Amino acid sequence: MKLFEVYPLYDVQPTRAKDVYVYDAEGTAYLDLYGGHAVISIGHSHPHYVQSLHEQLDNIAFYSNAIQNPWQQKLADAIGEHSCLHDYQLFMCSSGAEAIENALKMASFHTGKKRVLAFKGAFHGRTSAAVAVTDNQKIIAPLNAQQAVCFVPFEDHQAVEKELQKGDVCAVIFEPIQGVGGLDTPSKEFIIQLERLCQHYNTCLIADEVQSGFSRSGTFFAFQNTSIKPHIITMAKGMGNGFPVGGILIHPDLKAQYGLLGTTFGGNHLACRAALAVLDVLKRDKLQEHAGQMEQYFREKAAQIPGVKIKGRGLMLGLEFDFEVGPLRKRLIHEKHIFTGGSSNKKVLRILPPLTVQTEHFDAFFTALHDVL
Repeated sequence: MKLFEVYPLYDVQPTRAKDVYVYDAEGTAYLDLYGGHAVISIGHSHPHYVQSLHEQLDNIAFYSNAIQNPWQQKLADAIGEHSCLHDYQLFMCSSGAEAIENALKMASFHTGKKRVLAFKGAFHGRTSAAVAVTDNQKIIAPLNAQQAVCFVPFEDHQAVEKELQKGDVCAVIFEPIQGVGGLDTPSKEFIIQLERLCQHYNTCLIADEVQSGFSRSGTFFAFQNTSIKPHIITMAKGMGNGFPVGGILIHPDLKAQYGLLGTTFGGNHLACRAALAVLDVLKRDKLQEHAGQMEQYFREKAAQIPGVKIKGRGLMLGLEFDFEVGPLRKRLIHEKHIFTGGSSNKKVLRILPPLTVQTEHFDAFFTALHDVL
């Protein structure tokens, strides 16, 4: 049977990984400054993470949400502790796209409306409603295009209010730091105004933290460099350090009812243990603070490259050049053995390393970058 070929693949076959490195069958080490789309948060094969999953596998790996699973409440308490969002409610699922689907669904239930306002450059996933609010017509099938969605630019308060005034918008969804879009970031003032407009027009504000959450931005959630309290917060990727897990945090104004949401695999025992292990390491090793420190070091090194624009925050960073970076990424992989990321902005090189990255790793990257430029 053939694989359904939807991915252009680099000629690299990792067989094992440790911290910020992945290794191929010949033992060649590749510096991972991409983290598999920002998924690897506490480093590959972290011993506490591995031990936690091993312990759980020895007991019970999975059962449905028809039974009591105390690990879910432990995870909710731990997320509350780290985020200081103690009054929110946790619903677990299995991926970022599923988190987006449930967030949009909850907003529609809560407001009784169906249209969504999203932003230029947005990427929220590839499933039905998630891809409809993604600003990329190439991946939106006719089935998805039935969704009622409008896209406006960041910083355009008037365009946002013009749409909200129509009275049919259930949700405004935004990324505090755009990922696939190329690390564009709305201003604090714009985000605060979004909250005010949503409150005035009975619209839910959804912060998509699938990529930026779990300390990658230098705050637990990227929106937390403002004072807003979104109605719904989505999370996934770094939440599980490679184990498929996602979830949404739901403001107490939105009420639960039996059967309102559901999931088969979300919140299973292994998923909860994976996420708890991530939170343990984030706290013990102060990786949130470390992300901010590494950002400053990265910016100092990047400032030495003429004409480059530095984008993003924490360890969700980008370098914007005056040329398309596809060939540069290939040279970094094949000649320098360094993984980096691209974006829909073809001139942006994305840097999304494990939060355990150190100055010597960035030194190696910038030395390699200078060599190939």
